[in-house]
Amino acid sequence: MSIRSIERGLRVLQEMNLQPYTSIAHLHERTGLPKPTLVRILRTLELAGYVENDPRVGGYQLSALVASLSSGYHKEPMVVEAGRPWAVAVTRKHQWPVSIALLDRDAVVVRMSTVPDSSVSPFHKTVNMRLPLITRGLGLAYLAFTPEEELELIIRMLRTSGDPENELARHPDKISRLVAMTRMRGYATRAAHVEPRNSDTIAVPVFNDGGRVVASLGLTYFRSAFASQQEAHERYSAVLKTASEEITRDLARLNRSTLA
Repeated sequence: MSIRSIERGLRVLQEMNLQPYTSIAHLHERTGLPKPTLVRILRTLELAGYVENDPRVGGYQLSALVASLSSGYHKEPMVVEAGRPWAVAVTRKHQWPVSIALLDRDAVVVRMSTVPDSSVSPFHKTVNMRLPLITRGLGLAYLAFTPEEELELIIRMLRTSGDPENELARHPDKISRLVAMTRMRGYATRAAHVEPRNSDTIAVPVFNDGGRVVASLGLTYFRSAFASQQEAHERYSAVLKTASEEITRDLARLNRSTLA
């Protein structure tokens, strides 16, 4: 038996982790929880030090204390170890933040980010952010390149989700076209209708040496910095694909060294 109040509080924390700032109206829309309930949850989290209410922006944000919730989790997948230097190198050269995300059942979770190394990041933090698989660049870059059997299993899970960002999973033809287009291009982007709309993420899959997708690698930029999204896509998709190939090679070397 689950404790409903804890379950609701965790849902609010997960949703807040997707945005730099959020409002009660947004949380009501995304979680379906009544506004009075959200007020109580936010007040409780604020008193505990996990949430801050900033009147200047008219919204709530997670505090640095939230990071302590993951302090007991020490395992870092080898792909993150292999990808870290390449993510840092891309940010140093192109300035924009780069993230590495791993699958977590029906979403991807950002496990490494160069936001602290970027002076032009659209976000103030992204590590541990949980992102939907269909509408987010990092999610779609993973989903579209999974083997067919795994893809079908994931889509089936998404069909039962109450998250509006998973709605496309209920339309087989549309999701098939999206997956096919992503595979053809070799990269994914964030859906135009999801927030934040002032930025976009270009992401590519990262494969192991057996050809199986194990992570996604994404770069986030402000849309206003380019004359068109196509210009940004052409500039950075090739950069990310090259970095992904190098991560695959380094991942293979790391695997061999652990077996030696």
